Amino acid sequence: MMDWTDKHCRYLHRLLSGEALLYTEMVTAPALVRGGALHLLEFSPEEFPVALQLGGSNPVELAAAARLGQAAGYDEINLNCGCPSDRVQSGTFGAVLMKDPGRVAACVAEMRAAVDVDVTVKCRIGVDDQDPEEVLPEFLARIVAAGCERVTIHARKAWLQGLSPKENRDIPPLDYDLVHRMKGLFPNLHISINGGVTSLEQARTHLEGGLDGVMIGRAAYHQPADILSTADRDIFGRDHVSDPVDVVHAMLPYIEAHLSAGGRLHQISRHMLGLFAGRPGARAWRRHLSEGAARKQAGPELVEAALALVAMQPEARAG
Repeated sequence: MMDWTDKHCRYLHRLLSGEALLYTEMVTAPALVRGGALHLLEFSPEEFPVALQLGGSNPVELAAAARLGQAAGYDEINLNCGCPSDRVQSGTFGAVLMKDPGRVAACVAEMRAAVDVDVTVKCRIGVDDQDPEEVLPEFLARIVAAGCERVTIHARKAWLQGLSPKENRDIPPLDYDLVHRMKGLFPNLHISINGGVTSLEQARTHLEGGLDGVMIGRAAYHQPADILSTADRDIFGRDHVSDPVDVVHAMLPYIEAHLSAGGRLHQISRHMLGLFAGRPGARAWRRHLSEGAARKQAGPELVEAALALVAMQPEARAG
């Protein structure tokens, strides 16, 4: 979710759900430790609970980055061992780390020793020609021994050669059964599943099947209201359903503050395009925001005008 789940996206998603755990886009440890790019850690207190996702492969450097994340206020530090992009591979982190569970275990151990907050891992079931039935249990055993108590498993292999990052999200077959079997092998490990989940109904199936959590990425981004508006009620048992129309109104003061600080509307509005996905007026909403938000003087009034196009539709408001 690099370049997607920035602080503006997370603020929007928190308005939709008060309970879902949000993750940052992946931040590389070298950027923080060597590059001093501490602005990458910025977030709003309203985003809690929120986890910092780190990329890296140097245990000492990751420990230093984890300390920076804890100091910035994050609830959790997550080590990404699942991203298959070329630039991630060139830095020897992301999914390529599935080939070196010993290094991952060393990273987890150093990070655990450096911070008091949870240190978690996100991984694939394997990469390239690895046999997931063999490598995934070994990988999990190594990180558990190093002190990891929570893991999110993307239930697909990553093919580091021959497939693009986009193709790696769709082409390798999903193996949900393997992830569920891991819960039987590691009953004390908090296991969340990721990959191909596009609805709360699917999420409930995995939870009822014994898993501890479900991570939803692109579906939650492209159709945020469909996934998050009823999550507090349907997944977490709270008496709360959010209304995307109300959420837009709640975003207006945030937009005002961002513009006053020198920001541009499109930096926020690009994350709002899918709010009314599948609902009457959604196309008009997207078009109005897409065409106008990049203009230099665009402000909250443009968002209100786009919302008026949705409000003209009789079924626009969530029930």
